[in-house]
Amino acid sequence: MSFNIALSGINAAQKDLNTTANNIANVNTTGFKESRAEFADVYATSLFSSSKTTVGGGVTTTQVAQQFHQGNLLSTNNALDMSINGNGFFVTASGIGSSDYSFTRAGAFKRDEDGFLVDSDGNFLQTFPVDGDGNASSVSLSTTTPIQIPDTAGSPQATENVRISMNLNSNAETMNPAAFDPTDSTTFNNSTAVTIFDSLGESHTLTTYFVRPQNGAYTGQSNWVAFYSLDGQAVNLGSAGSYSTDTDGDGAADSTASALATQPDGVTPWNGAVLSFDASGNFVGTDPATMTTEALGISGANVLSAAADGSQTLTIGFNRPTQYSEAFNTTELDQDGITVGRLTNVEVGADGLVSANYSNGSTVPLGQVALVRFANEQGLTQVGNTSWKASLDSGEAIAGEANSGVFGTIRSSSLEQSNVDLTTELVDLISAQRNFQANSRTLEVNNTLQQTILQIR
Repeated sequence: MSFNIALSGINAAQKDLNTTANNIANVNTTGFKESRAEFADVYATSLFSSSKTTVGGGVTTTQVAQQFHQGNLLSTNNALDMSINGNGFFVTASGIGSSDYSFTRAGAFKRDEDGFLVDSDGNFLQTFPVDGDGNASSVSLSTTTPIQIPDTAGSPQATENVRISMNLNSNAETMNPAAFDPTDSTTFNNSTAVTIFDSLGESHTLTTYFVRPQNGAYTGQSNWVAFYSLDGQAVNLGSAGSYSTDTDGDGAADSTASALATQPDGVTPWNGAVLSFDASGNFVGTDPATMTTEALGISGANVLSAAADGSQTLTIGFNRPTQYSEAFNTTELDQDGITVGRLTNVEVGADGLVSANYSNGSTVPLGQVALVRFANEQGLTQVGNTSWKASLDSGEAIAGEANSGVFGTIRSSSLEQSNVDLTTELVDLISAQRNFQANSRTLEVNNTLQQTILQIR
């Protein structure tokens, strides 16, 4: 009997040593949770024996229990690295559409060749589906899907509207709009440009030239003329604007002029628009009131390629421009067209919302990282690669959103380190070694006693 007791002690000490060694080996494993060997004594008695004199039968290992307390968070430079600050596990699946879920705290994810987020074993990160505003439509584990980050976003959308805001210097030199020439900077006061897009997503530069006309100011009002070109070629408005002038200098309007110049061919009229301001420099309006360009294709300005939609026009509006006694400056240049966007960045919010930013300025919400929790974390079954699976002991996985309820927040560009305390493990290693030596000594003493008995004559 004593041999069995000593042997059980040696086995328990060996299990303790193995557990401690495994913890030390994984001190740098991302998302690793340390284990603790738990033991219980072996005690057996029968109906005909006395419990007061019965000696225990040794020791047995009851469980190697993992400890799920938080590990330190390590910052990285990869936005796809994620950690959970608080409760919860990431969910991964072995395949697209698979319900073979694994659960992990290791958030070192990357894009595979198809743009899906996967871990080092190729398991797919699961997310809740979201609408266009980034709101999750379901938080059920059964509705989670792998998240894919496309390289491109959307189809091209031709520009229809352009909005401009600026300040025009009230002290600017006056000029003759009829002499306007975009290649001669002495024929206009200022210019500004905005990029617009055709139906194929090709970019073009729309330039607005501002001319302060001679005699265009009188008591209570002053006028400016604006001309437009696209990629350096003249673009006409549907009609030219007109404005009142003060030709005799008495401060009252006494004639009318048109916002007209001649295109570079020296023949074709170049229709401009008129912007009017009051005595306080505030915007009054434009003439024409709606400024829509001619078609930009072959039948009009002949700027777009034959493959693009040649009927495209631009409606140009001014958003509260001013005419103050200060230098010209542009405060707004906006247009509603987009080109095909190329992936530039991926962001992950504290709530797990994954958004992709594209070169066309669009931000697309792709999914919300799913988190799960369990009634008994220590009941999870280890499957390697710092992952676990649900079991009868752990209970069913309960899904939820990060940063809500009992679930922790998700930290992008960081990883959760192993929660192993190396100093503690080294002390435990010494303790397990001494325990092993003591049980070995017990076995040796038992052997000596047996030899003594065998040598009695």
